[in-house]
Amino acid sequence: MRVKRGVTSHAKHKKIRKATKGFTHSNRVSVKRGRQAVTKSLQFATRDRRNKKRSFRQIWNARINAGARLNGTTYSKLIAGLKAANVILDRKILAELAVNEPKSFTAVVKAAKK
Repeated sequence: MRVKRGVTSHAKHKKIRKATKGFTHSNRVSVKRGRQAVTKSLQFATRDRRNKKRSFRQIWNARINAGARLNGTTYSKLIAGLKAANVILDRKILAELAVNEPKSFTAVVKAAKK
């Protein structure tokens, strides 16, 4: 009795086709091109997760700098003052305070100036 091998191949192909949903026509229809496209898309996803962290830190720094300049100081002086005063606030929280809670941010700046 011969062994038919289509079941596992079809399962692999279905897996690739499911992963290529939303891709262009040739990448979606052809299994070989689809496999290449999925591999490349996973590489891009890994790279861009790292880049997203970089982008957010740039945005936070710009917001902190804008808030600091409204309070008569600069970003670098503010961060140095916070470290000297042992105020432990990360840049995400500082940016949030600068945008949404200007009075609280002013209090943080005053603590850094001491």
